[in-house]
Amino acid sequence: MPQFSSRVEAVSISGIREVFESAGEDAINLGIGQPDFPTPDHARDAATNAIEAGTVDGYTSNKGNRSLREAIGEKHERDNKFTVDPANVITTAGGSEALHLALEAHVEPGQEVIIPDPGFVSYEALTHIAGGTPTPVGLRDDLTMDPAAVERAITEDTAAFVVCSPANPTGAVQSKGDMRAFARIADEHDVVCVSDEVYEQIVFDGDHHSPMAFADTDSVVVVNACSKAYSMTGWRLGWVAASHERTERMLRVHQYIQACASAPAQYAAEAALTGPQSVVDRMVSAFEERRDVLLDGLSDIGLETPTPHGAFYAMPRVPDGWVDAVLDRDVIVVPGEAFGDRGSGHARISYATGTESIKEALERMDDATTAVR
Repeated sequence: MPQFSSRVEAVSISGIREVFESAGEDAINLGIGQPDFPTPDHARDAATNAIEAGTVDGYTSNKGNRSLREAIGEKHERDNKFTVDPANVITTAGGSEALHLALEAHVEPGQEVIIPDPGFVSYEALTHIAGGTPTPVGLRDDLTMDPAAVERAITEDTAAFVVCSPANPTGAVQSKGDMRAFARIADEHDVVCVSDEVYEQIVFDGDHHSPMAFADTDSVVVVNACSKAYSMTGWRLGWVAASHERTERMLRVHQYIQACASAPAQYAAEAALTGPQSVVDRMVSAFEERRDVLLDGLSDIGLETPTPHGAFYAMPRVPDGWVDAVLDRDVIVVPGEAFGDRGSGHARISYATGTESIKEALERMDDATTAVR
């Protein structure tokens, strides 16, 4: 058998998927990062109309339809207070491809990428696939990423660092001061800050801030998607925004691995971004209510949980054997170590599901907690 590349051998199947496969068919799923709301009707209709009109039967521009990229630019101007030329936006197959482009275009073999620990599983894997070396950095007690810790971790071999706010798996939201500091660090140390902003719309307390708004150079690359804010995970439509020089390098990767994002999804995304945003507000309100139900329940059980201020995840500290005991009771949660070594002793719980399911899951968690203490 031919030898496999060391880059692929360094990557394993996600621990999230392993948990799913071990659970029963009727289990309560608190493991998946997918909103349980439908895609907005106006986004669906835009895709349907484009299909029926025959406008999606061929390739689009490699970067995506100009009108969609203009909508993305207007969104950043409106929501994030920075300007991005539509020519410097690439629409991608979800935020996952956007992350891949950002790392593939900026990381030389052997260079380091600083990532949060615990952090989203793709950061470590995509760093390995790019030939880089992940450098995990532990989080503060509130599970936010400390700019000072990132700066201390930078060496002459550092190519980039990844910031995610609101964060998966923690639900933590970085402060404006943190984001300003991340931009300064990238500028002063001449490293790339990859800002994963996929959950930016889902904030309960405070506001989302992008380091792009504070950067004095082209040191920040923004990754975003329609997946979470508009419940469009299956549409696979994301984007990456950066300077002209950085975008053109990422385009060289994109055009060979993807050619262009799905044409129907591009029309849906444009409608989602330019249409009524009340659908997002309703989802965020529902997630906040579910968060409070979950936090109250976990507190009653006796599990300490840093309050998540965004996204739809909580990460309680749990006793040994807790995750297995919960899985045995047909509730899917993800062990914290799936997100990095420092996730050990925690579990990630997604509350992107109905309140009644969360309440039932809490009863089973209570029973599991009693069993392992």
